[in-house]
Amino acid sequence: MQATIESIGHIKTPYETLEDCPRNIDPQGPPCKLIIRDDLRDGLMGLVLGQMILILYWLDQADRAVILQNSRRTGALAGIFALRTPNRYNPIGAAVLPIEAIDGCVITVRGLDCLSGTPLIDIKPAMAGESLT
Repeated sequence: MQATIESIGHIKTPYETLEDCPRNIDPQGPPCKLIIRDDLRDGLMGLVLGQMILILYWLDQADRAVILQNSRRTGALAGIFALRTPNRYNPIGAAVLPIEAIDGCVITVRGLDCLSGTPLIDIKPAMAGESLT
């Protein structure tokens, strides 16, 4: 089965190298910008300040060949589906964060765990009880 994903924009963060990136999202972290393609601007209609959104992004510098990895927290060897590692077969990052600002095609959130320039693949309203922290 083949799937195709097209970027809806990109993410601007303060992180330029993998070493700079935090290990997980931090809702109190630095401001990050979700920059949406202009042709998709109307897709932002209905989003409001303070609303929790699910942000999906493509970790384009991940090692897709890794299947087993040591946990950064415990050191135990585990499969990638049991870890929040960026190294995965389909390197999709996910975060649930509140909208801090909306300015045209730019949504500001705080504390994403990805490099500046990371492809943004989707935004959805977060469902009640959903947490990816």
